[in-house]
Amino acid sequence: MAKALAPDVSTWPADNPQLIGSRCGACAAVTWPRQGRCPRCSGGEMTDQLLPRQGTLVAWTTQGFVPKLPYAGQATAENFEPFGVGLVQLADDVRVETRLTEADPAALRSGMAVELVFIPLYTDDDGAEVITCAFAPV
Repeated sequence: MAKALAPDVSTWPADNPQLIGSRCGACAAVTWPRQGRCPRCSGGEMTDQLLPRQGTLVAWTTQGFVPKLPYAGQATAENFEPFGVGLVQLADDVRVETRLTEADPAALRSGMAVELVFIPLYTDDDGAEVITCAFAPV
């Protein structure tokens, strides 16, 4: 059994799942994750917007140590594996800060194409695999 870490931010487990953002009815700004008010114009006319699965890597780093709480995961100093974190440019000027499937800086470059995937993060106390979104090099 698998479940989403944050079920309200994507359409996973649908076929070809997408991130769910918001579009402002007043100024057309698009955000992720969903927002109740527009960060550009402060308008409250936000509607759900499915975001594209492909984007471009703008910037990245490698998380080389166990994140501080409230990190969702079961990593300890003994079993932690470094992971990539990146800023991904999608259509409509939306930038997503997200986990990457690649942690090796030599394998990442600015402007490279990436695609949304869903990966296991940890197994919860009930034995369910907890899934999160990430972007993988294409």
